[in-house]
Amino acid sequence: MLKSLFIKDYALIETTEIEFGKGLNIITGETGAGKSILVDAMGLLLGERASSDVVRKGAEKSIVEGVFDVTNNKLIENFCNQNEIEFNDELIVRREISVKGTNRCFLNDSPVPLSHIKEIGNLLVDLHGQHEHQSLLRVETHIDFLDQVSDAGKLLNEYQIQYKELINKLKFQTELLQNEKILKEKKELYEFQIKEIDAVNPHLDEEDKLEDELKVLENSEKLLTISSEIYDLLYESENSIIDSLGYIKNKLNELNNIDKSISNLFSDFESSLNLLKDVSHSLRSYKDNISLDPERLNEIRERLASIILLKKKYGGTLKAVIDYREKIGNEFEIAENFSNKINEIENEILQLRSNLGIIAKSISSKRNNVSKKIKKETESILKLLGIPDSKFEVNIQNIEEDNSLNNFVIVDDKKYKCNEKGIDFIEFFISTNYGEDLKPLTKVASGGEVSRIMLALKSVLAKTDKLPILIFDEIDTGISGRIAQKVGSVLHDLANNHQIIAITHLPQIASFGDYHFKVEKSKNNDRVVSQIKLLNENERINEIAKLISGEEVTETTMKSALELINNRTN
Repeated sequence: MLKSLFIKDYALIETTEIEFGKGLNIITGETGAGKSILVDAMGLLLGERASSDVVRKGAEKSIVEGVFDVTNNKLIENFCNQNEIEFNDELIVRREISVKGTNRCFLNDSPVPLSHIKEIGNLLVDLHGQHEHQSLLRVETHIDFLDQVSDAGKLLNEYQIQYKELINKLKFQTELLQNEKILKEKKELYEFQIKEIDAVNPHLDEEDKLEDELKVLENSEKLLTISSEIYDLLYESENSIIDSLGYIKNKLNELNNIDKSISNLFSDFESSLNLLKDVSHSLRSYKDNISLDPERLNEIRERLASIILLKKKYGGTLKAVIDYREKIGNEFEIAENFSNKINEIENEILQLRSNLGIIAKSISSKRNNVSKKIKKETESILKLLGIPDSKFEVNIQNIEEDNSLNNFVIVDDKKYKCNEKGIDFIEFFISTNYGEDLKPLTKVASGGEVSRIMLALKSVLAKTDKLPILIFDEIDTGISGRIAQKVGSVLHDLANNHQIIAITHLPQIASFGDYHFKVEKSKNNDRVVSQIKLLNENERINEIAKLISGEEVTETTMKSALELINNRTN
């Protein structure tokens, strides 16, 4: 839910902070008081674009910040984790619009692109009004609404995994066919290059090892001379270092026998002498194993020369050579067995089309079954909302493929056009007047009818709709007091499953609010500002009375306002 909304230096709003509650939040105010400004500010939190014109005169920037309670909201948690944004039970969305036209966006104080704000907005809020953020007016969303009720989620996930595989296979097939001529032309070249590389058969880490061995072999005589000289000095020569140190050891031992205070010194010396003897033995072994092997030396030089030549011809590094060998090996194999490879791919694609057709048929069946339920319940609610002769249809089309497209699946031996959501192309149709033909919902022109249609559909989908916050702007356009009572009742019922923010000018709707806010204009330092405040119970009754009779409130209108509120709670 939206816990609070902070607005600073936005249009006529200087500074305001609104704390919303669960259930139905009603906003009222005179025409021009700033209700539309409030909705526009909310729209910024949903990723709508903004102009520097919204910055209040004299200010450097506008700030709009919303604090959302997203406890247990896995969609938001996954989004934050995927985008390396710190997640907790509160999500803070902030927009800053500079007078210079710069636009900064933040999620939990982390700078993010506008696209992230829009994605988050689409996971949290549905705003119905004069804005573009109206999900039911986008045809592509109709199928998603239906799937929320149809319980087709698991099947759809299975379908989408295989559909992605189909698209990849089709892409590979297309590339293969496009490259057929090139592959055949390069076949002889690839064959020569494969033989050339395989004749050397290089290994990824061998070059460094060969160069190390080469360095040793090229300096073997020098290594033998130096190591022999050191060994002689240590061990073999007359008065060698080992013999001299042995003499010193004996003298230290004599001292130690007299004065035990140097026992540690004697022990350390003895250990050092033993260590030096070990070094001498190791050095003898090292010099005895030095190889003077001119044949091995030439062998290494020749192999390194072969490797250097391959590197020059095929990418500059040994890894590039090996990667290139793998690439041309695969392409040569395809060229060598092109017909078999094409047949193999075609069989795999055919199998995927058949598998997908079986799943798509099951999904389509679920959608067709639930569409009848949606039709019946939507028409029933529309009658309550003052559109008694309405007809609502979920138009589900399956389009047979005419071989002009490649995206199709096979259902009962027939080809059907498909996409990532199956073979169904879905659009909501409606007729709001007796005798009128059904028309696409997106073509309904009346703002009042659109809002009520939205409200009806939202009521049907409320139990499964994942969007926790619904905002209705001017939902009461063009309806009478009697119907307004029904609209208020439906809104109040819908608020059991969602947080609702509704802007209205009708007392019958306002009386259903769990929280009531009033937007009003006032003068501050010779400037007009808009403010919004939460009304207490007495202020609320007075405001509803004003909605009934205008600015002059009488005892009668106060009584009527109280009756409306009491009727709502009964």
